[in-house]
Amino acid sequence: MNHIIVSTITDQCKRCYSCVRECPAKAIRVIDGQAQVIYERCIACGHCVKVCSQDAKQIYTEIDLADTLLEMENVVAIVAPSFAASFPDEYRKVPTALRKLGFEKVIETAFGADLIANDYMKEIHNDNGKTIISSACPAVVSFIQKYYVNLVPNLAKVVSPMIALGRYLKKEDGNVKIVFIGPCVAKKNEAEDENVAGVVDAVLTFTELKEMFDCKNIVVNECEESDFDGPHAMMGKAYPLAGGLLKTTDVNDDILEKDIIVVEGKKKVVEIIEEIANNHINAKFTDILFCEGCISGPAIDSELNYYARREKVINYIDEKLHSTDKRVWKSNLYNARKLDLTRKFKVDNQRKPMPDEEEIKKILADTKKFTVKDELNCGACGYVSCREYAIAIAKGLAEKEMCLPFLIDQLADAYHNLSNTQEQLKIAEKLASIGQLAAGVAHEINNPLGTILLYSSMMKKDIERIFNNDQAVEDIELIVEEAKRCKNIVSNLLDFARQGKLHIKELDLSDMLHDLIRLSSQNPASRNIIFTSDLNGYCRIKGDEDQLRQVFVNIINNACDAMQDAEEKELKVSLLNNDSEVVIEFEDTGKGIPHENYGKVFTPFFTTKSIGKGTGLGLAISYGIIKMHRGSINFTTEVNKGTKFIVKLPKNPEAVSSGGIKGVINNE
Repeated sequence: MNHIIVSTITDQCKRCYSCVRECPAKAIRVIDGQAQVIYERCIACGHCVKVCSQDAKQIYTEIDLADTLLEMENVVAIVAPSFAASFPDEYRKVPTALRKLGFEKVIETAFGADLIANDYMKEIHNDNGKTIISSACPAVVSFIQKYYVNLVPNLAKVVSPMIALGRYLKKEDGNVKIVFIGPCVAKKNEAEDENVAGVVDAVLTFTELKEMFDCKNIVVNECEESDFDGPHAMMGKAYPLAGGLLKTTDVNDDILEKDIIVVEGKKKVVEIIEEIANNHINAKFTDILFCEGCISGPAIDSELNYYARREKVINYIDEKLHSTDKRVWKSNLYNARKLDLTRKFKVDNQRKPMPDEEEIKKILADTKKFTVKDELNCGACGYVSCREYAIAIAKGLAEKEMCLPFLIDQLADAYHNLSNTQEQLKIAEKLASIGQLAAGVAHEINNPLGTILLYSSMMKKDIERIFNNDQAVEDIELIVEEAKRCKNIVSNLLDFARQGKLHIKELDLSDMLHDLIRLSSQNPASRNIIFTSDLNGYCRIKGDEDQLRQVFVNIINNACDAMQDAEEKELKVSLLNNDSEVVIEFEDTGKGIPHENYGKVFTPFFTTKSIGKGTGLGLAISYGIIKMHRGSINFTTEVNKGTKFIVKLPKNPEAVSSGGIKGVINNE
C-alpha cells in the first residue's frame, strides 16, 4: 500500500503560500486558506517541508515499522554517504550507534552506486539518439512520470544505489530485512514503487533516526568509533554530491565536456527537463538531482551550510578511499556481475488540461485584473505570474483569496462598507430617539396649538369687525400662520413616530411617478425646471401607496429647492425594473451635498434650507418609510454638479426577511 508521504497539518498552516511557491509539481491545493498536499500529484521532493516556517508539513514516519523490524533477527541498515553532513562531528561513531539500536549490520549505500557504474557506462555509450536522464533521484523520476510522460523512455533503465544494494543483499540472504537511512523523503515513495517494491523494507530519514536515538537514550557522541560492515564502497561515496554518480564511471573529460550535463537544484532541474522535452538539448546524458546534491536533502537535519556539508562528505571520502581494499572491492563487484540492476518505469500522467483563454480572462477579471498592466506578478500567491495563478484556479489548485492585492482591495471595500454601516447605525439610533421623543411630546403640544389657532382666529374676526385695524389683523394672521407651521411640524413628528404599519396593496409605480412629475411641473415654484423621465411603462409592485407618494414628493421637492440658484435646472426621474426589485433614480443639477453633510442627510431636523422653509424631517421620514418596505435609499453627489437619490424597493416587501432592512448611504 502506498502511503501519503507528505501531508499538511491544517491547524498550523498560516496562509503564507511558501509551499505553493516552492512546489515544482504544483501539488498543493489551497482550500479555505489551507495548503493541502495533493497526494497523486506529489513527487515527495520535500521542498515544501524545508520552506514551511510553521512546521505545517509533515513526512510520513516509518519509526514504528523500523522498531518492529528491529525486533526480528538479521536486520541491516544501509546508510547514505551524506550521513557525514548530518552527523558532522560524530559521523565516525554512527555505525556503533546503529548497532546499539539493534541493527546486525551497518553497510554503506555507496556500494550500490559502485554496482550500477557499469550499467550507466552502457547507457552513456549507447547512441540511441535520446538524451538519457539519470534515474538515481526518485524525485526526478516521479516528476517525469507525472508531468513529462513523453520523457519516460529517456530515463536510464537502471535502479538507484539504494535498490542496487538492496538487491545485492537480498540475493546474498533472502531473509535479510533492510532499512535505508538517508536525507531523502522521496526514497519512501521509491521503496513502494511497484517496479522495485520488496527490496527495501523501511526507509528512515536522518531526522527520524535521531528521534530513535533520543527515544533509546543513545548519545552518538558517547559511542566508540567504528567502521561500516562490508561490502565497502569506493567512489560510490561521492554520489550525494552533484555529478558524484559519474565519478563511479570511467568517463573521460572530453565526453564529460561535450555530451554530459550535470544539473542540481529545483529551478535548474525544471529548466533542463523542459529543454529536453522541447528537443533543445543534444547531450547524450544528464545527471540530475532535485536537491543541490543529496547533502541538501530535505531531511539532512544539519545546521551547516551547503559548503560545510560538502566539505564533511569530501573529508569522509578522503579518509576511507585509500583504506578500502580494492581487491576485495573488485571481487565483490565481480561476484555481482549477474545481478539484475535494471528497472522499468510506468507512466502516471497528472497534467491537467489547459483552460481556454476566455476562462483565464474571466478569472483575472474576477480578481480585478482587466488588462496586462493590472497583472502585478508580485508572487504573493505562490505563483510566478498572475496568469499562472489564474490557470491554477481554473485547474482547481488555487482560490481567489490567495491574491494579496485583491484581498487588500476586498478588505478596503469591507472597511468602507463597515464605515457606512456604522454611520447608518448612528442614524438609526437618532431616528429611534426622535421617534420616542415625538411619541411622548407631540400630543401634548398639539392640544395647546389647537387652542392658539382657535382663539387667534376668533380674535382676528373680532378685530376685523370692531376695530378695523389692518396692522392688528396682520399681526394676528402671523400668529395663525406660525401656529399652523408648528402644527405641521407636530403632524410630521406624529407621522414619523407612528411608522411601523404599512397598508400594502398592489400599485402601479410608473403611473404614480408620472402623476407626481405632472403635478410638480405645474407648480409655479418649479416653472423654470425641466422635468424628464424614463419610466419604462407599466410597473406594478406591492406597497403603501400614500407613504411611497410622500417619499417621492419629499425627494422631488428637495431636488427642486436645490436647483433654485443653478444655471441649468433639470430633474430626471428614471425607473429600472427587474424580476425582484425596482430602482427609482431622481437626478438633479443642483448644488450638491457637501462632504461634511453626508452623515446628516437622513438625520431628523437637519436642513440647509432657510428658516421657515423646511423642518428637516422629510428625508428622515422617507428613510423610515423605505426601510419599512424592506428597501434602501442612498445617494451620490458632486458639489455644484448635482445629486442623484436612488431608491430600491422589492416588488413584494412581505417576501423579504427582516434581515434585509437597511438604508445605505453610498457616497461616490
